[in-house]
Amino acid sequence: MAEERPVVKRTARAILLDSDAAGSPEMILIKRTKPGHEPYWITPGGGVEPADETVIAALHREVDEELGAKVTDVVPAFVDTVHGSPYQPAHGVTVQHFFVCRLASMDLTRRHGPEVDEPLGEYEIVRIPFTRAGVTSVEVVPPALRAYLSENIEGIQALLAPDLG
Repeated sequence: MAEERPVVKRTARAILLDSDAAGSPEMILIKRTKPGHEPYWITPGGGVEPADETVIAALHREVDEELGAKVTDVVPAFVDTVHGSPYQPAHGVTVQHFFVCRLASMDLTRRHGPEVDEPLGEYEIVRIPFTRAGVTSVEVVPPALRAYLSENIEGIQALLAPDLG
């Protein structure tokens, strides 16, 4: 019989797409540099809090806090279950919900929250080409997301197609 693993945390994260000046697709990431560690790149987002009505509400709140941004066309794209984290009991898991969405607006002067007010290291907002080469050019975490992105560029873009319904 399979061991039951309680969900001890849920997160909402954005596979946030925009276009460069030439109209080529880009993905917005946060480059994290912690003292004494190699940099890594994460999607904007974070933990679902008790005050959040839904996981998608948490996504909107987190994107606003971290980027001063608004997003549209929020579509579920990927779920990752993480266990064995130093931040949770050995028997629990974190479920990370990843949503593909479009950037509607971003004003970095509106950023707020713990990442901005009391940063642990550096949080640099970066844009990479939303291509296989772009996604694999940086150390996107979690590794399962990096693999999913590099194998599904076209499929992820199709989730935002106007005829999806």
